[in-house]
Amino acid sequence: MGNALRFLYGHCCKPSAAGDSDSLGPHGVSAATVGVSALAQDLFNFEITSKVPEGLSNHVASSRKAQANWYRKLLVAWRESNPPPRTPEEASSLVVQTLKRHQKADVEGLLAFYGLPLAHTLVETTAEVPVVLPQGVVFEFHTLPVDARAVADGDTITVYVSTSDPRESCLVPQDVQIAAIERSEARGQRDYTRADALHKSIVDAGYRVLNVRNEEVLARKYRIRLRGIDAPEGLMPYGKEAKDELVKIVEGKCLRVHVYGEDRYGRCVGDIYCNGIFVQELMLKKGMAWHYTAYDQRAEFAKWEKNARAKRVGLWASSNPEEPWEWRKNRREGR
Repeated sequence: MGNALRFLYGHCCKPSAAGDSDSLGPHGVSAATVGVSALAQDLFNFEITSKVPEGLSNHVASSRKAQANWYRKLLVAWRESNPPPRTPEEASSLVVQTLKRHQKADVEGLLAFYGLPLAHTLVETTAEVPVVLPQGVVFEFHTLPVDARAVADGDTITVYVSTSDPRESCLVPQDVQIAAIERSEARGQRDYTRADALHKSIVDAGYRVLNVRNEEVLARKYRIRLRGIDAPEGLMPYGKEAKDELVKIVEGKCLRVHVYGEDRYGRCVGDIYCNGIFVQELMLKKGMAWHYTAYDQRAEFAKWEKNARAKRVGLWASSNPEEPWEWRKNRREGR
């Protein structure tokens, strides 16, 4: 068995303990297991037993013999992929490309069986990270890895920047520097009460000591408002989905942020890039946000939203989704 398949099976697809059968999904693994890992497990099982998973026939029209043919092709494609699929989108793309000559209904049924994105919802990003800072950018910074809990909704995120960054190093208040040194000394003396009190003063000043790769890092806190998009609020339809999508994009990643200024809430308004991907582009193409035309006139944003509307993906699956700015206005006015 290929190393990629063995790794995914061993680390992501451990069999459920006895007595946990109630938590099994239709593909025979824990319902909490992500689709990419479930597919990896079933390919592993097929390599050993030549049997397709039970329940698949409820989602597709073709015979079991045809299904076995799919899994042979997918097994070869998975082995040859470099790197192997790690996200639902990557796994879905592999299935779609490998089975592109088969019936559309069967391919969609297979994707639905694993909870993978359907072909029409897959997007490709085209925007590139600017080589030079675009006009209007006030400053740029690179963040530490993002915590999922730092994502407030589909267009707002809290990030931290190490004070070892050249720009940040000269901006740290002296009392914060002293508190960080004294906190480290207090922890060395196991005086955790004093250490916690010192850390509270650091947090109150807009900083925090984070543990990054087993090393303590003094970092500055920034709240970022994604420039040019407006996602559904948390209590709105599709608010949770928009937030979850942004979490999926940025969790555990270091971001590159171009800051254009501040809004009235003190948030930095900026463009965010994650592993070379323009985050706003992905959110718009997946139908997770509106183009915020009141504050942004970029033609590509309008195009990305228009295409998502045409495909009826994300929030555009609804015939008449409410704009978040109108929703906020109605809330303010008590309607």
